[in-house]
Amino acid sequence: MTPLGERIRELRRERGVSQKDMAAAIGVSAAYLSALEHGRRGIPTWTLIQKIIGYFNIIWDDAEDLQRLAEASHPRVRLDTSGLTPAATELANLLAENIGRLDDEDIERLTLAVKRALANRRS
Repeated sequence: MTPLGERIRELRRERGVSQKDMAAAIGVSAAYLSALEHGRRGIPTWTLIQKIIGYFNIIWDDAEDLQRLAEASHPRVRLDTSGLTPAATELANLLAENIGRLDDEDIERLTLAVKRALANRRS
């Protein structure tokens, strides 16, 4: 499941909406919506994200959060490390080969470490 899929499912459950009803309202099939929630579809179009935001009547920061989640929810990530250091290539391959073996706590810790490193570079 992707971060976007998880959030859509949470929103549906909070509001007591079925996939079938939501899919019909935003103009997609229930099968597509299910695949989106389960991470078997790529990032939806900007237009579809806007329909989802409108459907749930999400405003301001929550709408921005949903758009950010969409951008971070591609289920198949490709990394091009050509031109980067050998260490960067090793890191990318290590994650690609082993991400499924990490538990949520490990993933959260690694994500936080990467975000901190990026924030330090911006400073």
